[in-house]
Order: sequence, then structure tokens, then C-alpha cells
Amino acid sequence: MEGRPTEDAVLVERSRNGDHDAYAELVTRYQAIAARTAYVITGTAADAEDVAQDAFVKAYYALDRFRTGAPFRPWLLRIVANEAINRRKAAGRRPTVGLSVIEDRASGDTALSPEASALARERREVVLEALRRMREEDRLVIAYRYFFELSEVEMADALGVARGTVKSRLSRAIVRLREAMEGDEQHDA
Repeated sequence: MEGRPTEDAVLVERSRNGDHDAYAELVTRYQAIAARTAYVITGTAADAEDVAQDAFVKAYYALDRFRTGAPFRPWLLRIVANEAINRRKAAGRRPTVGLSVIEDRASGDTALSPEASALARERREVVLEALRRMREEDRLVIAYRYFFELSEVEMADALGVARGTVKSRLSRAIVRLREAMEGDEQHDA
């Protein structure tokens, strides 16, 4: 469940004033996307859950540094991503992206036929396999845009970069993803 920016602003302000229920509402709203963001980076569900929980605690204690009027979701996701990157580096692992990241997304599509569903699943696996081999920066920008459907402005906030940088990073990441997928198709042929 995603909140609206004005509702989030009210909840943040109430949280700053010691209203724990208001912060609990923010956690409820963003728990799923925080866990999915962490999962994209850490590659394991257990680490993702721990990272999301740690990120919410850090965000709570950093609320006094949150810019009034700024959107909460990208600010939180930046904390989640940083926490996940630190966790993965500490563990010395390469991240993986699991199928559940995409399958967890809500879809407005009607039910697919079994054949179409099998093809869609196969296509997801090809995309995810290519993503696994990409740089962290590329995986994150693609995940923010296409898995979590963040706007360019939200992505810029979450990544801590200018909006133009988001556009160029996303463009380059898509080119690299396409090349990786084409390489897979040539390898399989």
C-alpha cells in the first residue's frame, strides 16, 4: 500500500513529535517495497528482511534530518539501499535478483493463458539472469524504475543524484541489459 505524499508528510510530522502509531503506519505502507529493494541488492530474503527492519530504525532516528515537504518513499529507499549495500559488502557476496521480485508486483493484466504465462515466466527468467550479471548501479536503477515504478524525481531522490543523471543512468543500464540479453540469446542458439 503506497501512501500519498501529503498523507506521508502528516505521518512524518506526527512521528517527529513522538507518535509511534504514525511511524508504524509509514512502516506498514512501505514495508513491502523496502524489503523488495533490499532483496534486489542482497539477494536473500533473510538479509532483505533484516535490512528493511534496520533501515526503518535508522530512518526513524533520522527523521529530524528529513527535509520537510520532501517525498518520504525515495528518502526511505535510499536508506534501505545504502543499508543493503553495506550488508552485502560485509558479507562479501555478489547480489542476485530472484523471480519473486517481479512476481510480487501487482498487475492490472487479466489472467494469461497457460501458454502465455509460460512464455512470460521464461522471459522474466531471461531478464533476471541478465540482471544478475550487471553492475549494482544498473540493477538498482532498473529495479527502481521498472520493478518498483518510481518516477524519475523519486529515483533521483532515492539515488541521491540529479534527475538528468537518472535519465542517463537508466538509458545506459537499459542498453547494457539489452546487450546482455542478446548475448544470452546468441549463446543459447
